[in-house]
Amino acid sequence: MATPALALTPARPPDVRMPTGPRRPWLAGLGPNWYAAVMGTAIVANAAAALPIRPAGLIGLGELFWALSAVALVVLVGARAVHLTRYRAEARSQLLDNPATAVFYGCPPMALLAVGGATLTLGARVIGTGPAVPAAAVLWTAGTVYALAVAVGIPYLMITRHRVRAHRADPTWLLPVVAPVVAAAVGPALVAHLPAGGSRRAMLYACYGLLGAGLAATLVLLPVVATGLLHGRPLAPVLTPSLFLVLGPLGQSVTATGQLADAARSAAPGLAPAALALSELYGVAVLGAAMLWLPAALAANLRARRAGMPFAMTWWAFTFPVGTCVTGAAGLARHTGFAGFTVLAAGLFLLLLAAWAVAAAGTVRGPVAGRLHRA
Repeated sequence: MATPALALTPARPPDVRMPTGPRRPWLAGLGPNWYAAVMGTAIVANAAAALPIRPAGLIGLGELFWALSAVALVVLVGARAVHLTRYRAEARSQLLDNPATAVFYGCPPMALLAVGGATLTLGARVIGTGPAVPAAAVLWTAGTVYALAVAVGIPYLMITRHRVRAHRADPTWLLPVVAPVVAAAVGPALVAHLPAGGSRRAMLYACYGLLGAGLAATLVLLPVVATGLLHGRPLAPVLTPSLFLVLGPLGQSVTATGQLADAARSAAPGLAPAALALSELYGVAVLGAAMLWLPAALAANLRARRAGMPFAMTWWAFTFPVGTCVTGAAGLARHTGFAGFTVLAAGLFLLLLAAWAVAAAGTVRGPVAGRLHRA
């Protein structure tokens, strides 16, 4: 979603040139923003599994994206482990000294959670339910713990250590606090694999708690982000794709309420009717807000692209937030039976595929040109 070279440093005037000199090994600049590529790939798999229509080849396509995301996650975790071991000063600076890079620590837990969700829905068809369920449980647990640590830790650093100002806020500030909402959306799928009774209810209530925590933090930060967008300086060109990040908490919370309504049928039958009503009322209203924001974000990016917006890892912001709107609309289609939500989910899925193709192509070309790893 951003690069150490292009988007994770404070914006500089256009007439200032990057310093030249010997390049460091590319691992030295590897940041948490690279997990956005894993998120963007895994959400295609999750969206394919959630679609209320089943054209030929859709599930096979979803399985392919799940496999790609799982491999990418393993490779990236290994690369980051090397980075944290060999380049401790850079890693410390990314977290403690630079608020522009610190917010991207919200990406790793969401990558773990997204791959875990796809493992349960699609990976089980490939590797079997036996291995898929424990793998998904491990990924959900690790991702949830990580998400809570980031949701508390990054705002704490912003308050106590980082030098941040409201008029310079941008949508990347949402990344640390939306991760618990992702956990709330993925967790309900595990309910059916727990023993009936207290275990299922505990999981259901925990996911509702995660949803509430993430939404509360998002509601605190959204006005700050709006202040920065409306009253601050214009976004740097490479940060313009971050406008799509506003869709993330909206679409993901709609997905979460729908998944929780499904899980309530077996975990807490007495609450199921209320959970279903909540998911429909909340989902329609919030998805409507997301669809109001989507064309504005798209228009701003088309304008920036015509003005010469360069490729950066921020372009992965086109994928995951749109994917959450796909899963949210698919859930509404499933619960309401209204064909309009089916059409919306299908249309957004096509947009998601196009966005993934653009982001993936740029990411593959970037290292060849040296742009994504330049220090």
